[in-house]
Amino acid sequence: RVDINNDKKIGAKEMQRWIMEKTDEHFQEAVEENKMHFRAVDPDGDGHVSWDEYKVKFLASKGFNEKEIAEKIKNNEELKIDEETQEVLDNLKDRWYQADNPPPDLLLNEEEFLSFLHPEHSRGMLKFMVKEIIRDLDQDGDKKLTLSEFISLPVGTVENQQAQDIDDDWVKDRRKEFEEVIDANHDGIVTMEELEEYMDPMNEYNALNEAKQMIAVADENQNHHLELEEILKYSEYFTGSKLMDYARNVHEEF
Repeated sequence: RVDINNDKKIGAKEMQRWIMEKTDEHFQEAVEENKMHFRAVDPDGDGHVSWDEYKVKFLASKGFNEKEIAEKIKNNEELKIDEETQEVLDNLKDRWYQADNPPPDLLLNEEEFLSFLHPEHSRGMLKFMVKEIIRDLDQDGDKKLTLSEFISLPVGTVENQQAQDIDDDWVKDRRKEFEEVIDANHDGIVTMEELEEYMDPMNEYNALNEAKQMIAVADENQNHHLELEEILKYSEYFTGSKLMDYARNVHEEF
């Protein structure tokens, strides 16, 4: 299914097309799945879900007694929740706030709920992530990134030559990514718009970049293509990639 020209090997463009197809497939599935999830957490059917309503359903899915939890939340009583579940809840609450479009009312409609469950669908969430990245890397406060700012991410402590080589390779890859992919107009500056375009899951350059990386992992004969034997030899890598499971991968990234 990936080898469109039937030459018994897979090139970067074939891999890119397949990843894009899987991405689109995931987006359609997510929209359908969201409708079902929304109905489940909006039992009164008023078209809005409050954080407390969602919290009750979430904790019920984790084995807590739904009626007890609902009663305690209603009466502002303390919930006895283990640390791990509480941490997940805190992260979900952050995402809830981010998905709540202006004017914020802490109620999510179906579209906002989609952004909450699937942040990769949301332009607002994408903008939020871009702002976070700019905030972390932008050293002079101009809301743009230069190459030196972009490659200033901490890459670990260099303790020996091998670590130094890994760091050098990392810088080389990031430089190439900045100059050839993210900086669309090649002016040496990456704007928030360029970064947002680059981070969009539907960006074909991302898919091509990923395809090339996947090929590089298993391309033992260095012909820039993958033969069946190479894919089988590195099967664990491929079954964990976007080639197979776009949904899981994109969630982990976001």
